[in-house]
Amino acid sequence: MPDTFTLIKNRTEPRLGQLERALATDGSARPAWVIAILASVLIFTTVVDVLGNLLVIISVFRNRKLRNSGNVFVVSLAFADLVVAFYPYPLVLYALFHDGWALGNTQCMVSGFLMGLSVIGSIFNITGIAVNRYCYICHSFSYSRLYSYRNTLLFVALIWLLTVVAIVPNFFVGSLRYDPRVYSCTFAQNVSSSYTVAVVVVHFLVPIAVVTFCYLRIWVLVIQVRRKVKTEESPRLKPSDLRNFITMFVVFVLFAICWAPLNLIGLAVAIDPSRVAPHIPEWLFVVSYFMAYFNSCLNAIIYGLLNRNFRNEYKRIVTSVWVTRLFVTETSRAATDGRSMKSKQSPPPPLNNNESVRDRVNKESLK
Repeated sequence: MPDTFTLIKNRTEPRLGQLERALATDGSARPAWVIAILASVLIFTTVVDVLGNLLVIISVFRNRKLRNSGNVFVVSLAFADLVVAFYPYPLVLYALFHDGWALGNTQCMVSGFLMGLSVIGSIFNITGIAVNRYCYICHSFSYSRLYSYRNTLLFVALIWLLTVVAIVPNFFVGSLRYDPRVYSCTFAQNVSSSYTVAVVVVHFLVPIAVVTFCYLRIWVLVIQVRRKVKTEESPRLKPSDLRNFITMFVVFVLFAICWAPLNLIGLAVAIDPSRVAPHIPEWLFVVSYFMAYFNSCLNAIIYGLLNRNFRNEYKRIVTSVWVTRLFVTETSRAATDGRSMKSKQSPPPPLNNNESVRDRVNKESLK
């Protein structure tokens, strides 16, 4: 396997653009305040990512109102966001404080695979959510048959299968490389122009187009219902359905905002790597990359702000954890106080000359 990666690297090395060759020899360290800002963003993202997405998953399993076919995709999306918090993000954080440290070949491949699993899995799950909402609102009569429990699980499994299939070509093209600008192993945009264009189109532009179509159709229906235009295919929207749609629409918009700069940079570099890549400011690439990082912690926050059921379940989970913690603390404190009271009890006074042990016992029992 190492020989295969070496051959791939040797084949792709001549195609590297000027920017990547310059970065390979660049040993300049960033100012301490820049490192502090990047580290703070990454720490905040990691903590909120783990806590928020765990809350989402637990909420769906605990709350009967949240256990529906649409939220199966929400749980899948939360899992995709969690993936990066347990391996790639900690490695990036370690590299931030150890300037010049780089991933080994195996670490780079594993980190790049998990990063791709999270990124591509997120956009594919967001697409699945949009299609689900479109079928639920615009084709409600056939929704129950199309999104049965079994079919929904099959759709989610298909999403993850397509995600893995989309990542595998990177290992043959040799596009997963350590980038010192963002301290992580990531997709190298200037390894192959045609492959970069294909990645941006298939992994970003096509899903965005599908999601946009679905949400535009939903908005048209919402406007029709608001204006009381009755048609055969126009069901009466419930307020909860409208809130759920708005929540998922905001999730999509934030994803597009966070990931658009990085994808547009990749598309520009792919068109003419030798001329465009050297003129892209390093700060712009770094900011766009950390914006993409930041997106993984936003979804759980959006659910809590815009969805009443998620918000109430968040409160119940946090309250139950807090009450359990107080109960354990008070129990341990009471046990400690009981042991200390026993240890502080004074020994009985010595026996008098004319007093026997039996007399002492009788006195104690009469008290």
